[in-house]
Amino acid sequence: MAEIIQRDGTWTYLGDTLRLVPGRDKAVSPLRKALGELTVPLTALAGASFEQGRKSGRLRLRLRDGADPLLQATGGKLTEGMDPYQLTVESDRYGVAEYFVDEVRNALLLDEVPTSASDTYLLPGPAVPLSVSAGDGTASFDGERVRLEWNWKTEEAKSSAGTRVLALGDIAAVEWQPAVGLENGCLRFTVRSSPTKAPPKYDPNSIELWGFKKDPLMALVAAAVQARLPHPGPAGEPATPPALEQAPPAAPAEDEHDALLRRLRELGDLHNSGILTDDEFALAKAAVLKRLSGPSGD
Repeated sequence: MAEIIQRDGTWTYLGDTLRLVPGRDKAVSPLRKALGELTVPLTALAGASFEQGRKSGRLRLRLRDGADPLLQATGGKLTEGMDPYQLTVESDRYGVAEYFVDEVRNALLLDEVPTSASDTYLLPGPAVPLSVSAGDGTASFDGERVRLEWNWKTEEAKSSAGTRVLALGDIAAVEWQPAVGLENGCLRFTVRSSPTKAPPKYDPNSIELWGFKKDPLMALVAAAVQARLPHPGPAGEPATPPALEQAPPAAPAEDEHDALLRRLRELGDLHNSGILTDDEFALAKAAVLKRLSGPSGD
């Protein structure tokens, strides 16, 4: 057995499995805390590594493609802080981290674990039922149906039809996109009977995400649904979902200065509406103003 205990979490190698427990430190992401303890079979791993830094290092597990529904649904878009397969290691524990990596690597060699893609999910995904509220709605999943409920921030064109209920059998694909820069993110379901190219703001099968604290938790819903959909490969790659066959024509690039001014107005509206606290508004506004000022403002 090998074990490393850090404020960021505790990882224990138990021979045929690894137990990953997130830390309770306030810096640990809400997504990792919500996922809770993970039991990862050795057969799901493709490798392990440790990278040293001046003040801290990073211990990483690399999973086989297709082994984890969370990684499948999020498509490599999890940040380092959100990723449950990365652990921040303090400098006085570098030796322990290197020993941990050696033990895992040796086990992978001895057990001849393949590094090729898995044709079945080797982790179960988040437990159901679960419900997450973020962005312009609430997504709930009981293992058989997805329920999308809207809040007062939802566009009327989307909310006018009321609560949306999607049977698992009608869902062709699910994806989670984080908000990046000035672009909002989403939790989107591709429905067989009603494919659409509408942006998430107007798509009744999507929840739009604005980059706030609870948004990453929507990845839990995506992963829970993904775990119950047919595995995408490599035994048989599914056809591209109808909504993704052809991307809509790209809109003309907006002048960045105008986009930043628009973002300031949006932040002001969110603050005035009570969605953003004073502190959240101040931080977001400062970030936009810094970009507006350009290099001279650094």
